[in-house]
This record gives sequence, C-alpha cells and structure tokens, in this order.
Amino acid sequence: MAKYVGAIDQGTTSTRFMVFDHAGTEVARHQLEHQQLLPRAGWVEHNPVEIWERTSAVVKTALGKSRLDASDLAAVGITNQRETTIVWDRHTGRPLHNAIVWQDTRTDAIAAALDRDGRGDVIRHRAGLPPATYFSGGKLQWILDNVRGAREAAERGDAIFGTPDTWVLWNLTGGPDGGVHVTDVTNASRTMLMDLETLDWDPELLDALRIPAAMLPEIRCSAEVYGTADGVLAGVPVASALGDQQAALFGQTCFQPGEAKCTYGTGSFLLLNTGASPVPSRHGLLTTVAYRIDGHPAVYALEGAIAVTGSLVQWLRDNLGLISTAPEVEELARTVDDNGGCYVVPAFSGLFAPHWRSDARGVIAGLTGYITKGHLARAVLEASAWQTREVVDAMNADSDVALRRLRVDGGMTGNTLLMQFLADVLDVPVVRSRITETTCLGAAYAAGLAVGFWPELGTLRAQWRSDAQWTPEMDPAHREQELRNWRKAVQRTLDWVE
Repeated sequence: MAKYVGAIDQGTTSTRFMVFDHAGTEVARHQLEHQQLLPRAGWVEHNPVEIWERTSAVVKTALGKSRLDASDLAAVGITNQRETTIVWDRHTGRPLHNAIVWQDTRTDAIAAALDRDGRGDVIRHRAGLPPATYFSGGKLQWILDNVRGAREAAERGDAIFGTPDTWVLWNLTGGPDGGVHVTDVTNASRTMLMDLETLDWDPELLDALRIPAAMLPEIRCSAEVYGTADGVLAGVPVASALGDQQAALFGQTCFQPGEAKCTYGTGSFLLLNTGASPVPSRHGLLTTVAYRIDGHPAVYALEGAIAVTGSLVQWLRDNLGLISTAPEVEELARTVDDNGGCYVVPAFSGLFAPHWRSDARGVIAGLTGYITKGHLARAVLEASAWQTREVVDAMNADSDVALRRLRVDGGMTGNTLLMQFLADVLDVPVVRSRITETTCLGAAYAAGLAVGFWPELGTLRAQWRSDAQWTPEMDPAHREQELRNWRKAVQRTLDWVE
C-alpha cells in the first residue's frame, strides 16, 4: 500500500517537489530555480520548456535522495504560480512564445481599453476581477495578437492555452501523446474568462477579449483524479491542482468562513474564506474560488494580492548589493531601532490590492542625510507589513467579521523582526504554521483526499500545528502615525506612468 503523497509546486522563481506522509510530515524535497527573462522594462517571461525540465528533475532527484519509487505514492498534486500564461502546439508540445508571467505589465493598454468601453464592468460582475495586467486573459490576447500564426492556430484548436498547472499536468500525463488538457476552478478564476457562478468559461467574456474557446482547457475540481502520470511518476494518479495561494489556504486548513492566511513569498497574498457564495468586493479585493472538492460545492474567498514583498528583499540584494543573502536583511535592519522616517513603496509593476493602479511606480520617501543602509533594510521589511495592513483594512470593510488572527506561511516568515512588526501594525496575533511550505502541503492534502489517502477535511484540520506566535506590542498612537506616513508615501507613487 502506498505510504505517501507527492506535490509539485511550480512557482515564480523555482520548482520543487515534496513528499508527505499520513501525518502531513515532510519526508522528501528537492528544488531548482529557473531563469527570469526580462526582455524589456515591465516584461517578465519564463521558458516553459525549462520549467518542465526542472519539474522532471526535481521529482526524480527527490525520489532518488529519499530512496522512494513512484509506487510509494498514492497520488500527486500540482500547485502553481497563477495567471502566468502559456500557449503551445498540442501536436508537438512546442511553446509558441515564452510564458508571460503574472508580474508582467505589457498588457496595460488592453486592461485600460476594457475599462474605457464598459467591458471591465462585465468582467468585475462575472469574474470577480478588475481589468488588470495581472490576470491571464489579457496576456493570452496579447500572444494571439502579437505572435505570428498564433490566432489562426488557436481557432483551429492546434494552439492551446494553460497556466502552469495545465502545462505541467499536460506534460506529466503524456504531452502530445494523450496529455490531459485541464485546469481547476482556482486557476480558471484568475483568467478574467470564467463565470464565478457557473464555474465555466463565459462566452461574453471570451468575446470581450477575443479568445477562441477551442484553445481553453476543461475546468475541473481542485481535488479529483485527472489522469495517470507517465515518465518518472508512471502509474501515479494526478489528483489535484490549485493555484499556489489557494493551495496555501488549503494547507493552512482554513476550511471555515472567516479564517484567513497570508503567504509571504515573491509577492504576498492574503485569502479569507467566505464560504459557499462569492462575496463581491467594494474595497479593491478580488473575489476568487478558494477550492472545490469533487462532489461538493465550490468554496470562495476574498483575496488581497500584493505584487512585491520577498522580491523587494531580492532587489536589495541583487540590484543594490546591500546584502549578499536574503536572510541578512534582518541582521542589517536590526542595526537600527526604527526606519528613521524612511518608507519604501515597491510599486515596481504598479500597485495591486487594494489600489489597482498600473500607473504607479516605486518610491523611497522620507530620505534625509541621517538614513543609513540599516534604515533602508528596515523600511524594506516594513513595506511588507504595511501593504498587508492595507489589504486587511479592505477585507475588514468587505466582510462581516473582522480579522482576529492571521495564519502565515512562506519563506519570509522566518524573519522574526518582520513577523513582530506585522503583528504590531495589524494589531492582531500572527501565527506561523509548523510547515511553512503550505502550498505543497495543500496540493498534497487535496490529492490525498481525492484518492482516499485522507478520509475527510476534519482529519487534515486535526493535523495543523503552529510553531510560533507574535502578539502586538506597538503603542496605538505610534501605529497610527506610522500608518499616516505610509499612506503619504503611497500617494507619491501615483500618476508616474502617463
């Protein structure tokens, strides 16, 4: 009998494979980075072939290091960077263009046009999303309009579309030789093309973005068996797919309405479970599908998407050279007692939730001769917390129940200075999951449920454990003053791009 469940996490900067046992404990892992392609300012691309090669390599290496075989796995799940858009030839598997990454802003004119002529209101109502460069639909339209022969191939059904979950799943189950062309409701809900009520592609939305229906994957549940893997995972059922943030919500076992988590990675994403009905946002949040288990109704969420958090630390390291490794940012920030009046607003690709301003660009505000690199490092960390505060304020305004506790995960949660500051600015306890890589855990949980490896959600909930908690310590008057300063800094980012 198979003892484990595997999960592929195809992320923005790397791909990893992890294996978990019945207790949800990690037993194997391997991870490889892939190249970030930046052909122009504001453009971000990945090589889909490299992503698939990395996926195969991490699975093979993780199994080999832990002396496991594919037969030891009851199922495998997939979680992925969302909105990143890939178009490829269904007969050869050759991509027609590099993947256009969720951070890419080349589609700003497409998004603006949608808003100008009223199509944006239809998208908001049906898909729960504002027209923005962030989502897949505009990226897909750009490829069809700008890559020679792409639109004709798509209309014939020869060129097909998918986010990275679909690309990995198609290749994993045979590729040109019978690969399964599906996506799940969570990833489909990030395209601007799916109706949140029907959970299917919406003909009016497809017309609005001029997308041929023939190229789209079938929308399925997040936890169900899609097919059987080939190659290094030959014979293993492929039984889940969730966008990475929904997978983290699932891995954090936020199964009840009102429960929320925030994942701190390249960007940061706060999701609040809102139950069986979509909740329209009036304050700049996204209405999205949280997950759907086969045989059960969909569960929805409100989401606040922050484009730049962990990648701001990378920028401090790679572009400015103030640190040599990401963890050093905490050590540098601790050389000072506060930010010295300095604020960093990292609107590198515009501002995401709750502002949705593609015209914004990053600023460092409050610079004086007093500011040192320590102050700058501290302001970089604080930016993640203040951006979270803006999202939480919007979430409290949209939902019936104010946030009383925030579960956190992701690589940045190892930074204790940031976690304490986060609790201070939110004025609620911040609780870190014992397993910080909850995206993989959520994909594994969903796959395991689909094949009976775990019997029910209650079993998963009973396994959740925290390993640290931070409680607010900041004086309320100081918090409000800092918040006012942050808001002033945000205002300085606006109207930069004409």
